Amino acid sequence: MAFLQQLYKRTPVFFQNVMVSAYGYGWRKKRFGGNFKEELKAYKERESFTTPQWDEYQTHELRKTLLHAFETVPFYKEKYTRAGITAEQLKNIQLSDIAKLPYLEKDEVRKYGDTILLSSQKQKGEFHASSGSTGTPSRIYYSPSMHQQWSAGFEARIRHWAGVDRYTPRGMIGGRRVLPDSVAKGPYYRYNLAEKQVYFSAYHISAHTAPEYVKAIRRHKLEYMTGYAMSNYFLAHFIEEAGISTPQLKAVITSSEKLTDEMRATFKNVYGCKTYDSWSGVEACGLISECEMGSLHMSPDMALLEVLDEQGNPVGPGGTGELVCTGFLNYDQPLIRYRIGDRITLSEQDCSCGRKMTVVKEIAGRIEDIVIGRDGRKMVRFHGIFINIPSIAQGQIIQESTEHIVIRVVITKQLSAAERALIIQRMTSQLGDIRVDIEEVSEIPLTANGKFKAVISKLKQ
Repeated sequence: MAFLQQLYKRTPVFFQNVMVSAYGYGWRKKRFGGNFKEELKAYKERESFTTPQWDEYQTHELRKTLLHAFETVPFYKEKYTRAGITAEQLKNIQLSDIAKLPYLEKDEVRKYGDTILLSSQKQKGEFHASSGSTGTPSRIYYSPSMHQQWSAGFEARIRHWAGVDRYTPRGMIGGRRVLPDSVAKGPYYRYNLAEKQVYFSAYHISAHTAPEYVKAIRRHKLEYMTGYAMSNYFLAHFIEEAGISTPQLKAVITSSEKLTDEMRATFKNVYGCKTYDSWSGVEACGLISECEMGSLHMSPDMALLEVLDEQGNPVGPGGTGELVCTGFLNYDQPLIRYRIGDRITLSEQDCSCGRKMTVVKEIAGRIEDIVIGRDGRKMVRFHGIFINIPSIAQGQIIQESTEHIVIRVVITKQLSAAERALIIQRMTSQLGDIRVDIEEVSEIPLTANGKFKAVISKLKQ
């Protein structure tokens, strides 16, 4: 993989597009082959379930997941046995009893995710890294069948609800580094022919580059934009400020950061379409997505999602609480009562779409500060800084000025000189020639409301 990455950096744009398309072809087979069509049909059919049908479905899936985890996953066998929980109890558990089970913490997934948190009956698969914006990412295990089942849910509840599908040409702004370095010249994207996807760089968006992004939208006849909410907003904002005309799109589908009313208004003005919010993650243990009527719904066939107050009690309609996830899809690495770190607010109203799927008023998520480069580029996502450095338990990016970044890290063992150099190289590759200082600290203070901020800017926003 490292060899291919180095080869990619050294080849001309044409061959980079070929490599991206080959990679996209492989991903298309992983996501949309096998049992994908069968699972997609089932997801669509379940959308007409009544509330009692959903309760019955979730109870069945919960019992099956828990029993499998107890019998084949050493982590749960030990943890539940120590808590006095038996297989017979799990076999007959009710949805209301799930609070009797212990939580699964992020540190446990990081520590045991590729060892005792795996099933002894796991299928052949591969690991994917979570975003890990606050420290070392977790490694999440995907088998082909699980990947296709997850992809089918994404297709049914995100793309279809937004009026598009997997064949619709799209523009994506995400975390992949499709340009070799921070000072690369345009084009500021690479084209994945296999999926009709333009993958835009999230690290080069500025007033100067915005016209080039619009040219790509026109050239490849894109019909919707997706990816990071803030990065998509930065681009649309620069387009709006410049008064550049764009083709009308069918939708903007956002994720990863909190979507605001201001963002929705900007997307509507620039692209002439609705925006559809969503929440999920590489952990694949829950999905919340926006239907055609503008309501956010939980997908009960993908996970049991609890919304809990500070005492661990379920909140009612209109209440805000921590999201705790029990996934129903991943039998190879089950995540049960996983504290994923996000908060949501439940709605007090049903949706006019008629689906009996819990309605969410707001995905609170995380709001991070914006980091501004010396050339005016804006970005918020820095999860790639800490990937494959397991000694970092927590990390925080602080922008002191456009020329100076401080990175605070809480470590489990001393960082090597090579690891320090890697962190600095990753940061400068995103922001250019800047001063980067790394500070090892015992803890990173929380904000007044008890939240962790992964990115802090001391610049006037």
